[in-house]
Amino acid sequence: MNSKEEQINHFALSLRQAQEQKKTITPLRETIGIEDLELAYAIQEANTQFRQNQGEKIVGYKIGLTSHAVQKQLGVDQPDFGVLFNTMEVQNGGMVSISEILQAKIEAEIAFVLKEDLNQERFTAADIISAIDYALVSLEIVGSRIENWNIKITDTIADNASASHFVLGHRPVRLDQFDVVACKMNMSKNGEQVSQGSGAACLGSPINATIWLAEKFSSIGRPLKKGDILLTGAIGPMVSVTGGDHIVADIEGLGSVSVTFTN
Repeated sequence: MNSKEEQINHFALSLRQAQEQKKTITPLRETIGIEDLELAYAIQEANTQFRQNQGEKIVGYKIGLTSHAVQKQLGVDQPDFGVLFNTMEVQNGGMVSISEILQAKIEAEIAFVLKEDLNQERFTAADIISAIDYALVSLEIVGSRIENWNIKITDTIADNASASHFVLGHRPVRLDQFDVVACKMNMSKNGEQVSQGSGAACLGSPINATIWLAEKFSSIGRPLKKGDILLTGAIGPMVSVTGGDHIVADIEGLGSVSVTFTN
């Protein structure tokens, strides 16, 4: 490929075709390596622009790699982010076809909705806490266009942080109404408990993850905005799902959220 722009467009197209054709592809890092995070984000951005050109709207962002164990596994020392579009939301208690998701997995998270823009360079925890309108229990449905989930950091960044769909609970709760760090999470699949955790599993606190995201976006000149939905990262182990599975997640103080996967 003659130029970096051609390389970016080539890999962006490969990821789109993988999703459209429901066929996974070999890891991108075999060509782009694992060091060039800027290139990986440029590939993600190319597909973000493509989706916006198709009429999809950005409604927020997801923070990935918020578990130190997963960071170690992928050989990185920081989280990553992906983009949430309006077309990715599944209604609480609703259904989504398993055929829409490549190599589907699911995790429970605390979501925040912002009540003001975050346009500083650096943020304190107090800045972030005062900028959050409310929290919601949420489920993030992840999928990977990379075969066998054989990913390193550049693979998942380019692949929109392995995002697929999300589900939001319907009980908005202010931060002073629950313990964002100590709150317990339980997730069940078909009535059987499959994942447990707490807010502390997300970089010590979902607030820490949000500080990272806010500073990252300020550094690239795209400050987070009032109304943005932020999926702050998994607070318990990720679980594989298939057609017929019914998932329910409860987070202490935030209530429950559920989704069913159809064939």
